[in-house]
Amino acid sequence: MTVEFLYPALANLYGEAVEMKYIMKCLPDAEFIFTKVNEEPAFVKKDVDLIYMGPMTERGQETVIEKLTPYKERLEQLISENKVFLIIGNALEIFGDRIENEDGTVIKGLGIFDYYSKRKMMNRYNSLYFGQFGEIKIVGFKAQFSHSFGEDEKEGLFKNIRGDGLHPGSNFEGVRRNNFFATYLLGPLLILNPDFTKYLLSLLGIENASLPVEDDIRKAYEKRLKEFENPNKTYLG
Repeated sequence: MTVEFLYPALANLYGEAVEMKYIMKCLPDAEFIFTKVNEEPAFVKKDVDLIYMGPMTERGQETVIEKLTPYKERLEQLISENKVFLIIGNALEIFGDRIENEDGTVIKGLGIFDYYSKRKMMNRYNSLYFGQFGEIKIVGFKAQFSHSFGEDEKEGLFKNIRGDGLHPGSNFEGVRRNNFFATYLLGPLLILNPDFTKYLLSLLGIENASLPVEDDIRKAYEKRLKEFENPNKTYLG
């Protein structure tokens, strides 16, 4: 099994470097590729099972769009072939049509999805999130300067229970197409949501996976779940 971490020196904000370390602990026998910004991604010529990319600065987004644009068709091919992608935070915006700045300037995205994003750099959005993925309850956090719009609800990742989705008023959070998963949620997401992590591992052919420090992680998840389900916690919306 091969896992590619795209641009980890650039795409590692909000503690998501820990997410990468956790993936490595979940897949101890896998080959891990850490692709640098000036390198050709491994997925271009190599059979990669999981592609991960974390959140980054706004300038970093522009750099990554430039680097990935030559491989747009290859990315679309891999998505259509059900390769597993985990795209975290504002990295999801790179795959949309465009990113709009407050001054009216526009950054063209990869255009793999139809949604677009709007930045508000003087208004950081911080919140908790509680949602549903099939039968799995999802908990997480958000810290972002932008929201995404124009999405197709059929390609939503998590159904909202409490908290805002891709933008205030949206009924769902994140984007999914086949095994491409992209979400604004931080946490790190996999550590906070052990059942979702096991689902992703099942897509990689690992059934009934035993997670690192699973007992502690599950206790923390159950405790957080009770808090998020409490209707008296009004800060969840």
